[in-house]
Amino acid sequence: MTTITVHPQDASQIEAVKTIMKALNIKFEVSIVKPYNPEFVAKIKRSEKDFKNGKFTSVKVEDLSKYIDDL
Repeated sequence: MTTITVHPQDASQIEAVKTIMKALNIKFEVSIVKPYNPEFVAKIKRSEKDFKNGKFTSVKVEDLSKYIDDL
């Protein structure tokens, strides 16, 4: 089996591809990829910047239980 990935740009293109696939009797799946929440992405970018600037805390594995117990 071979997989073909198609990148339609709008709903009309999706429908056109589906119509063609049905006409050719080809099984297909449609999945919608939702982008990450912009606020979440901003937090990750901030964290990466903080890390590069040395703003982070290192925890030794043997000390990890102290931090977990404090939660």
